[in-house]
Amino acid sequence: MTRSIDYGNLMHRAMRGLIQEVLEDVGAQGLPGEHHFFITFDTRHPDAKLANWLRARYPAEMTIVIQHWFENLVVEPEGFAITLNFGDNPEPLYIPFDAVRTFVDPSVEFGLRFETQESDDGEDDGDADEAGASRGNAEVVSLDKWRK
Repeated sequence: MTRSIDYGNLMHRAMRGLIQEVLEDVGAQGLPGEHHFFITFDTRHPDAKLANWLRARYPAEMTIVIQHWFENLVVEPEGFAITLNFGDNPEPLYIPFDAVRTFVDPSVEFGLRFETQESDDGEDDGDADEAGASRGNAEVVSLDKWRK
């Protein structure tokens, strides 16, 4: 058997670690300056926790905004908990890092996109890559829709 370096999984872990570190800092210090985040995640992930009405409204994926009002941001090795305001109703969420599909900070035009790769037998092998470095067809991610 030939051993190889799995760059996709290495990058996946590094980028998830970057998000973890950024959120830990925000949890401890708050958001600096004009920074804010758009985070899209897979609501079908077995460890994602959200209100039933939110899961019904967003059965596949959901984008949250961390900007003006958020509470109880607690970052753990596998994911983060946060309370966000939905129509004047605070709702707690738990988002595993493995469920994150995009992480964007439009204030500095920074964005990551994670894409799962399907194996030949149709099973998700869990690999994800940062935008522009995905295996197979490369994808250019535009941040224009998040610019002010």
